[in-house]
Amino acid sequence: MIAPEQIRQRIERAFPGSSVSVRDLTGGQDHYQVEIVSEAFAGLPAVQRHRIVYAIFEDVLGGALHALSLRTLAPDES
Repeated sequence: MIAPEQIRQRIERAFPGSSVSVRDLTGGQDHYQVEIVSEAFAGLPAVQRHRIVYAIFEDVLGGALHALSLRTLAPDES
């Protein structure tokens, strides 16, 4: 299991100044829906944005973190 605050902290370290929303989808702390608004995503296609975010969690994906549903936006898209 990984706590919502741990997810938020990892993302905020990787994307300083971003807006991050984390929602536990099952209550089991292993399936999350995350929305990130960051300047870092400007000009990037969705697939590349998601790869960048998934890389932050490569040590726990498939283990403590089973599912991560992402919505990644640049500030002008939110």
